Amino acid sequence: MRVTVGHAKAAARAWVNAAACHEPGFAGAFFHGSVNGLPDEAILPPTSDVDVIVISANPPQVKPGKFIYQRVLLEVSYLSNDRLQSPEQLLANYQLAGSFRTPGIIADPSRHLTRLQAVVGQQFAKREWVRRRCEDVRTKLQHDLLPPDESRIFSDQVLAWLFGTGKTTHILLVAGLNNPTVRRRYVAVHDLLRDNGYAELHEHLLGLLGSGQMTRAQVEQHLVALAAVFDAASAAIKSPFVFAADLSAAARPIAIDGTRDLIEAGYHREAMFWIAVTYSRCQSVLDQDAPAAMQESFQAGYQRLLRDLGIHSSADLQARRAMTRDLLPRIWDVAQAIIAANPAVED
Repeated sequence: MRVTVGHAKAAARAWVNAAACHEPGFAGAFFHGSVNGLPDEAILPPTSDVDVIVISANPPQVKPGKFIYQRVLLEVSYLSNDRLQSPEQLLANYQLAGSFRTPGIIADPSRHLTRLQAVVGQQFAKREWVRRRCEDVRTKLQHDLLPPDESRIFSDQVLAWLFGTGKTTHILLVAGLNNPTVRRRYVAVHDLLRDNGYAELHEHLLGLLGSGQMTRAQVEQHLVALAAVFDAASAAIKSPFVFAADLSAAARPIAIDGTRDLIEAGYHREAMFWIAVTYSRCQSVLDQDAPAAMQESFQAGYQRLLRDLGIHSSADLQARRAMTRDLLPRIWDVAQAIIAANPAVED
């Protein structure tokens, strides 16, 4: 059954009122991510969830993650209330500022979030703050480019590299006043760069990822392998992984069906980011929680995926980080040009 964005938001509010607001330390809740930019009458894609952030003085160590409530897939995260002390703190935070660009507050017992939103909404597109948020991404990316901890299992090293190199897209999306989306980041930056006359940079970003020359047939094969390992990891998981909810049955439509939609829309190279992330997460689960025989049965598929991305060892991950460092000045220059050319950016 199709669900509108308005119904999905109502379900999120109902969950907050029924559960979160009764917890000790509860300080508020707001919508996060792409749902903030959708009209209530729009149909929520079945491959999308609704992100809710709960503010608390005592946030739990393990987030609830993804779960279905009133026919809607919610993804609930918690933030400590010291992360939202001032409008300036929010305006400089590239991951949070967009959620206060427009009214999206679910619950606000002290009216503190409402006061923050009034200022952030007014200042969001100011040139100074757009640049500050781009700097926030760049700082986080530069941290990700530091030498990795090679004592970690290889799939965890791959995950760190993937999310690091993926932040190259976020610098540009933030410059364009776009939502720095997670799963669809390479699709979103493709459209942004094409519309601004920098399509060639997108090819370089895909080159950093390793999917620039991959064919649709290759990507489809990896998705088939991913579907199998996803189901195995979902059944095997016991440890408290921070991403556990992303490997649940409720999350399968996003990870598998949502990725298939990207491939069918012609974005097979861009889809490889989330295929690689999800496969690496599954491999981490199998390495820790699954019997040796199960680990062995999926290892070959993971090695094929990494080989197609050009990754064979930790040295290759380091080489990709070096390539990202080399391209970062070009990414930064394009981001600044996008800001300068955008009439929505205000002085």
